[in-house]
Amino acid sequence: MADMEVLNALVDTEAKALGFDLVRVAVFGKGEEQTLQIMAERPDTRQLTIDDCADLSRRVSDRLDALEEAGKDPIEGAYRLEVSSPGIDRPLTRLRDFADWAGHEARVSFAEPVDGRKQVKAVLAGVDGATVLLDDPKSGRIAIDFSNVASAKLVLTDALISATVPLSTEGADDIVTQEQED
Repeated sequence: MADMEVLNALVDTEAKALGFDLVRVAVFGKGEEQTLQIMAERPDTRQLTIDDCADLSRRVSDRLDALEEAGKDPIEGAYRLEVSSPGIDRPLTRLRDFADWAGHEARVSFAEPVDGRKQVKAVLAGVDGATVLLDDPKSGRIAIDFSNVASAKLVLTDALISATVPLSTEGADDIVTQEQED
């Protein structure tokens, strides 16, 4: 079992030292199949480069190794470390994410049902204090307390793709088309 409070504090400190914002820290899997997943982003681009991921991975790994040597490892047993940008269909983990991505579709699951529903697919309409505003095509405007959001993730749409420009396409495969011979 992982000590998530220690992990979140440790990763947040290392991310901030590099100028990144922490999006999510999660541990999933069991036994030898555990993964420590870290998602972070640059505040100005909302993305990370491969080099950014490598830098954060090294810093976190060094800190975790030091804790293990001191007998204070926050994760029991072996695990894989995975560091990434949140991606285009990113999880929404912070209240500000719901404001930043207003106008885009998201799938939002609730800790406690809202109007008898545990999940909605709706357009983000921003926030009002600690209240998340969603425009649901079925029931109209929904206002829920952020503490009732169990999970949320942007839905991949053409509008989201258009709004998200990659930092670099270097290393991406070139698309080569060939005319078909008759």
